[in-house]
Amino acid sequence: MGEVKVHRMWRSPFSWRVELALKLKGIDFEIINEDLNNKSDLLIKYNPVYKKIPVLVHDGKPVLESLMILEYIDETWKENSLLPSDPYERAQARFWASFIDDKIFPAARKAIISRGEDVEKAKLEFDEVLKIFEKEVEGKGLFGGSKIGYLDIAALLVCFWIPVFQEAVGKDVLTREKFPTFYAWSDGLLGHPFMKENLPNREEFVASYRARFAPST
Repeated sequence: MGEVKVHRMWRSPFSWRVELALKLKGIDFEIINEDLNNKSDLLIKYNPVYKKIPVLVHDGKPVLESLMILEYIDETWKENSLLPSDPYERAQARFWASFIDDKIFPAARKAIISRGEDVEKAKLEFDEVLKIFEKEVEGKGLFGGSKIGYLDIAALLVCFWIPVFQEAVGKDVLTREKFPTFYAWSDGLLGHPFMKENLPNREEFVASYRARFAPST
């Protein structure tokens, strides 16, 4: 199997993707916590282009970017596959994972941290992209079928971290009243035994994000 290390930051949702995937596969790994205000020489060595986390190091070879790392994990350790076996379904999973990272997350972040006259415009932009995703998850269970899969892990960015972020900052962007279909699906994912056992403590995350992002009064 070889030595597996994960350079991460505890607060990073992208790091948690990697850790959850490794746990699903039953792979032992070492955690190396990084301070992005004082980046380690190893982090700069392994990711000299972006100098960011997460970085998976397998037998001394670095793999970068959380979604690419998930695919590497799935291709390296075949047990408990993350991606569907059907080529079309794999392509769909990759598309929606990219949509989450490229569309939903930036729009959510902008809506949550915007101030003044920019707030309503940012909220409308977020509503637009979240409604697209809400339509995709309507009536669905796990994307992985009967088990947690690649897209379920990617979607935690929306299901877990965005609600934590908005609570910490004191903004109502992703609400049950506005997106009931999304929350019906999200509750099922977060209520899965694996997620309940392995996701971080929500209150600790809210406190951490509040210390980092909440506006001063």
